[in-house]
Amino acid sequence: MTVDPDRADEHVVAEENDGAVDELAETKARADENWDKYLRTAAEMENVRKRAARDVEHAHKFAIERFATDLLAVCDSLEMALAADGEPSTETLKAGSEATLKLLTTTMQRFGVEELDPQGEPFDPSQHEAMTMLPTADVEPGSVVAVYQKGYALKGRLLRPARVVVASEPVAATE
Repeated sequence: MTVDPDRADEHVVAEENDGAVDELAETKARADENWDKYLRTAAEMENVRKRAARDVEHAHKFAIERFATDLLAVCDSLEMALAADGEPSTETLKAGSEATLKLLTTTMQRFGVEELDPQGEPFDPSQHEAMTMLPTADVEPGSVVAVYQKGYALKGRLLRPARVVVASEPVAATE
């Protein structure tokens, strides 16, 4: 095939246009494919977000379910004690109360609730609430000499501070 020299430039331009059109078509196809991937990814991310929100809501709603189920045994124990016929002896009441307390303490420990009984320890304002000071020479000042009410922590986080009496310097006798 012979090409007219006057039209040779048109032939080169036509081939370049065909190449550019093909390249444009390929680029558009890739762009359409990437757009489709983006839409699918965006939809999947929205589904993940909704699923996570639903899981968090469910976790908040039923977070204490196991704890509450275990406390039912304590409740049952107390109800049986109240439903007992006859006049219970002091020893029976004490033994029942001790058993119920042990059941409750065991349940709390299983769920990470720790008792704070700081008797004899140094006073720690982040863990203890000082109810009063007691001047004494028997223990070091700043130490806990009595506990009015035990404190509790849940997995290291303070639930309730221990209410305590703190030792202070003995008061010097005045003449």
